[in-house]
Amino acid sequence: MAATPPLCDFGWKAVDATLIGTDGASHSILAQGGRRGLVVAFICNHCPYVKAVIKRIVRDARDLKDFGIGFVAINANDATAYPADSYENMQRFARENEFPFRYLHDVDQSIARIYGAVCTPDFFGFNGAGELQYRGRLDASRKEEGAPDMRRDLFEAMKQVANSGQGPRDQVASVGCSIKWRENA
Repeated sequence: MAATPPLCDFGWKAVDATLIGTDGASHSILAQGGRRGLVVAFICNHCPYVKAVIKRIVRDARDLKDFGIGFVAINANDATAYPADSYENMQRFARENEFPFRYLHDVDQSIARIYGAVCTPDFFGFNGAGELQYRGRLDASRKEEGAPDMRRDLFEAMKQVANSGQGPRDQVASVGCSIKWRENA
């Protein structure tokens, strides 16, 4: 089922936590930031929306590094109900797609709840002071690959954040599969 998150709550402060990464080590979310900002992306392995754009997510994460913007991805889906989102499958997905960023597992879903993550993918773009400046889509694609010349919404917004500390006031919400919450959580 498709879900759409709310738009940006400008100035909301990034929350840190230490989560297990696909490399088997624990990593701080905020330690993944660059000197000018951080993108925290909630993704998963099985979502058709994520699968359609994963190559562009990887491209944008690589390109944003040149602007001092770090990137981290978090999977919070219930792997018991959705085995495709298991830790082992996260490791495979990261390896197959050559992630240039940490892919962390939010096993108890507490970080997704704190951030208010709604769907996969769901992007949170923070400036160098850890203030939310972007909560929008990667680009206009949905469950299909978009045209190669499609406007790169996340990339352009985070370039602006890198240069000015402020995100664009006009943002389009991301759309994706709903986070798969645990029934007893």
